[in-house]
Amino acid sequence: MENKNLNILDEVNKGATMGMDAISFVSEKAKDDSFKHVLDVEYNKYKDISRRVNDIYDNYSSKEPHETNAMNKAMTWYGIQMRTMIDDTTSKLSELLMQGTNMGIIEGRRLINQNPNAASDVKGVLHDFVTMQEDSVETLKKYL
Repeated sequence: MENKNLNILDEVNKGATMGMDAISFVSEKAKDDSFKHVLDVEYNKYKDISRRVNDIYDNYSSKEPHETNAMNKAMTWYGIQMRTMIDDTTSKLSELLMQGTNMGIIEGRRLINQNPNAASDVKGVLHDFVTMQEDSVETLKKYL
């Protein structure tokens, strides 16, 4: 079971670091001050989840949790650049973030459903991560 807990924590941390990367890349293109503020708030929520994962991870391993690798980071950057080449409106930026966030929600819900016996601290951060992403989608909808 310990291995399952590590896998869940790794996936949550990868999702959080990917979210931070995407927000960083989108922030460079954002022009609306209100939207930029939302991006800062969302970035800090992902950062907090990643910090919590790191704190919990020590209970299960002496290693560091997995993050997004350089290739995934580059692909995220490239994807955002390509999809915003013609349309870099706030609406388009919000849409791109929502698409990525929805993928994170799906993966998070899958982890919840497939790991009912995960440790309570692991379940807690996983549930908080999914809830945070669901809240993010609601926030981002206002900018479509």
